[in-house]
Amino acid sequence: MKKFSILGLVLVGVILFCCKKAYKPEVTAVNYNYLVVEGLINTGTDSTFIRLSRTVVLDNKNTLKVETGATVTVESDANQSYNLSDVRVAGTYASAPLNLSVNQKYRVRIKTSKGVTYLSDFVEGRVSPVVDSVSWKATDNGLQLYTNTHDATNKSRYYRWEYNETWQFRAKYFSGFKADGKAIVPRNSTTENIYECWGNSISSSIVLASSSKLVNDVIYLNPLTFITSDSEKIGVKYSILVKQYALTKEAFEFWELLKKNTENLGSIFDALPSQLTGNIHNISNAAEPVIGYISAGTVTQQRIFVPREALPNAWRIKYPYSCSEPDSIYTVNPVTGSRDEDAVFQTKSLLPLEAITNNNGAVIGHTGAGAQCADCTIRGTNKKPGFWQ
Repeated sequence: MKKFSILGLVLVGVILFCCKKAYKPEVTAVNYNYLVVEGLINTGTDSTFIRLSRTVVLDNKNTLKVETGATVTVESDANQSYNLSDVRVAGTYASAPLNLSVNQKYRVRIKTSKGVTYLSDFVEGRVSPVVDSVSWKATDNGLQLYTNTHDATNKSRYYRWEYNETWQFRAKYFSGFKADGKAIVPRNSTTENIYECWGNSISSSIVLASSSKLVNDVIYLNPLTFITSDSEKIGVKYSILVKQYALTKEAFEFWELLKKNTENLGSIFDALPSQLTGNIHNISNAAEPVIGYISAGTVTQQRIFVPREALPNAWRIKYPYSCSEPDSIYTVNPVTGSRDEDAVFQTKSLLPLEAITNNNGAVIGHTGAGAQCADCTIRGTNKKPGFWQ
């Protein structure tokens, strides 16, 4: 196995014992275009996904450079092979559930569109125990979530978790009307709802735990993620789906080192960047760095919901945008006689909220607000997830 240095390096100078001087390293303009491989050979009843991309320079506006047109195959040490297919997400290759034998070892073979072949080491499949629970605790500053699991056979020992967050949120103002190009008409609250939406995000941090130094293979209250008390995520209802992986010792060490190199830098007391060893290689050029580690095994998961009513009443949610009071826009400007509503609502400068009526009950205008304050779909979807409770 070859080792390669992490491209990004943060240096801190310590002068005269305790004086610190900030250092801004020069960012390289060279793009080494290293292959990045992410994924798991799922040996159970779930699909296998392998994602391929390339490294980019730090100041590149394109944060992701996917690797398309590759041929990706899962191979066993019994000379069996399983092809993965392109899916709609560029750079992602997948297969239906493989239901692989636990008595064999597996690897991934990748042939790029340019004919370069990469091969991972054979790895044993690890069976993840069930997730005992995903628990949470309301602290003074927010919501702390934890994972809990155990293996009665004491065989797992090394664990990694990923999670997918979904939350229900609302716009600052309710828009009961819309501009249809000709007039201001009532909005269909069922099919044209822009007040209530759902947001989603996937974990970007590396969550690990090991029971290797314990007598029993038990992980209890392992910190998963923290949500501040003013976050919109917990404004209405919050849900988290946690996926659990059992790792080999070698895979755990890879992820642990990656975590140190990507998350724990910033002060003179943090770990310095270290050489990172993966298990994927260019079969024609062993010296070429390849970023990633292929594991095999099953995945267990659990979803929980946290409603706003279960959290402290004193918590106040911070709306992500600054919203002033709604403006009053009249159908006909009483001074100029122009149709102000056409100039404002039909051009989408503001969204109509509520009708303004005169003493006789006739509609003479509408209140209005900007899309950031009245349209939740600009940062989420108004389609309720199928799993939502």
